Amino acid sequence: MSRIFYVTAAMITLLSVVGCSNEAEQTQGQSQGMPMPSVSVVTLKKQPVVHEMVLPGRVSPSRQSQVRPQVDGVITERLFEEGARVEKGQQLYQIDEARYLAQLNSAKADLKSAEANLKTLEAKARRYDDLVAKNAVSKQEYDDVIAQKEQAEAAISVAKAAVDVAKVNMGYTKVYAPIGGRISRSYVTEGTLVTTNQAQQLATITQLDPVYIDMQESGASILTLRQSMSKQGAMDVELTVDEVTGERYSQTGSVKFSEVTVDESTGSVTLRAEMPNPNGVLLPGLFVKGHVITGRENALLVPQRATTRQPDGSLSVYVVNGNNEVEGRTLEIGKIYRDSYVVHGGVNEGEKVIITGYQKVKPGAKVNASAWQPSSRGSR
Repeated sequence: MSRIFYVTAAMITLLSVVGCSNEAEQTQGQSQGMPMPSVSVVTLKKQPVVHEMVLPGRVSPSRQSQVRPQVDGVITERLFEEGARVEKGQQLYQIDEARYLAQLNSAKADLKSAEANLKTLEAKARRYDDLVAKNAVSKQEYDDVIAQKEQAEAAISVAKAAVDVAKVNMGYTKVYAPIGGRISRSYVTEGTLVTTNQAQQLATITQLDPVYIDMQESGASILTLRQSMSKQGAMDVELTVDEVTGERYSQTGSVKFSEVTVDESTGSVTLRAEMPNPNGVLLPGLFVKGHVITGRENALLVPQRATTRQPDGSLSVYVVNGNNEVEGRTLEIGKIYRDSYVVHGGVNEGEKVIITGYQKVKPGAKVNASAWQPSSRGSR
């Protein structure tokens, strides 16, 4: 009996030694054979964020004037270079002035004749003043002289008006630029007969600095835009002039107004911005992409690729804490900015969010974190 007891005790001791040995080997295998998973993280910090509304737009001139004749006549001279810049008040055409010069001279002659007649009648009226006082002439004769004098005064007024009209017509034989800007080709040549009622303009002047950008926005979205306008007042506008390269126009404009009605056929509202154009790069009729700046802020940005959509629709991320342990966070997101979410809650500035490798970890796991490089091609 004692011999069986000794054998059993020896076997228990052996099994204990073997069990301890296996447990030690397992612990050593976990510490040496299973390294911590590697993840890439980005450290959150507040960044300047520009919120914008991208709208299709078209360039239109701020001012445009059709040059038209105001008197009839033959064009004798063109005084500008086609396509050049002209200044307001610069003479563009000369219309044959011979007829209007003759009319002006005739009107001046009529005025001089009327003035001479008035002087004669004034002298006659003064003589009749003395004669009627002495009863040397009848009262009727005196009244006739006074009436003739008044008629002469009226004739002078008419003659002066005729001189003024002749001067105006004479001035209209010189066609001036009503505004400054770039002038088009000339639609008439020397020797062309022009009239005041003709449908064809002589030329067109377009003011290219500044220009207007007319953009179309849906009636529903315009409400948000109007609210932003009421909050921040003037709203900046930037342009993309080349959609292939994404090149932005160097100048920044501002929104001037929006239409007060919605177009029933398109359901859109026209929004107009004024854009500086000192070099004449923007030409009327050009299609552009307008970026209406609706707000600016400093915000935390979390890349969209770091988030996971939960069954309840919320977004979550994994954060690496100071002990290199993984924590799960649910985000409170705002607007989308480029390829990131603007985050209002769930994470704080300075925390490290896992960008790649989060599928391989769970909350509480220790990880080997390294800074994420945007050019890396790690798995999500």
